[in-house]
This record gives sequence, C-alpha cells and structure tokens, in this order.
Amino acid sequence: MGKLKVIITTALIVLVAIGGYLWSVKETPLADGEFIKADAPVEANPLASEIENGIHMPTGFIADEGLNLVIANCTACHSSKLVTQNHADRAGWEKMIRWMQSSQNLWDLGTQEDLILDYLSKNYAPENATQSNTGRRAPLMDIEWYELKN
Repeated sequence: MGKLKVIITTALIVLVAIGGYLWSVKETPLADGEFIKADAPVEANPLASEIENGIHMPTGFIADEGLNLVIANCTACHSSKLVTQNHADRAGWEKMIRWMQSSQNLWDLGTQEDLILDYLSKNYAPENATQSNTGRRAPLMDIEWYELKN
C-alpha cells in the first residue's frame, strides 16, 4: 500500500508540473470575432531557386514585387490556382478581398493590402489574361472526329 501511495503522489506531482508549464506558455486567446491586424510584413521568402522563367514554381505566381505577401496571405486559405485563374483590375481584386473578409473570415490586411492589390492588379489584370476571364480554355475548334472501331 505504501508503494502505491508513492506512485500516485509522484504521478500527481508530474501532472501538476506539466499543467503548470502548459498554463504558463499559453497565449491569450482572441475574443470571438477578434482578428490580429497584419500591419507587420509576414515572412514567406521563396528561395531564388524556386523561381524559373519569372514564375514561382510551387505556386505558379508571377515573380514580382509583393509575391511574398500574396503567398503568405492568399495561400494561407486557398490554392494559388484560385488567384492565377482569375483576372481583374484593382477595383475587382479589392471587391474580391472585401467579399472574402465579409463571408470567408479573411483577416484585415492592414497596410499590406495596397501592396497585395498592386501585385494582383499588375500581374493578373484582364489585359494580361491569356484566356477569357472565366478561367476556362477556349472551345475546341476544327476537330477531325473519327469513328472508334471494335
């Protein structure tokens, strides 16, 4: 019975110590609906080796000023393809950001928003689109069909 008390007492001391440590390192939780403003630059430095022919290979984004911010803020929630398949002017990109903030819980971009809008409106503007703005390829034309034979 004496050994059992020692084991239980030791286990309780260890659990209390672990609990005390976890309590001391815990961050203050945000209130419901509270966001942290992103006024300081977010670190997301693509290596130079990840850029080939002006394209950031892991994301498909055009390598240009503001790329790091777009990677950090856009791909945190969705695929980069959702950006690269769309084209809009500055007002159109701002409208998409406002929609994401109002319905998708996108955080306040703070002072970074202008830099992100500069990047998007420069590199993914309607005049830069190689396809229609629907993100779809052009319809197939002049196809020579053939009959499949058994």
